[in-house]
Amino acid sequence: MINVKKQSENDFIVDVEVDGYKTTHKVHVDDDYYKKLTEGRISKEELIRRSFEFLLDRESNRTILSRFDLKVINRYFPTYESVMKNQI
Repeated sequence: MINVKKQSENDFIVDVEVDGYKTTHKVHVDDDYYKKLTEGRISKEELIRRSFEFLLDRESNRTILSRFDLKVINRYFPTYESVMKNQI
């Protein structure tokens, strides 16, 4: 389960539950990066949800950073941006 809650225009709280283990993450996404990945075709909340699906395919929710800027995903997983662009 991935639940994305908007805190402000660019800041979100993401609650993730996998196999009974719950984690909470604070995620920031700036407008330019959001537009680069989505061209505005989906909401920021949907982009974050898909980003967490991407992360959970590669690591446990317990190893995902508790606070991060969405841009940082590409540093750890260089295919992230192309995967996001291709599925939108």
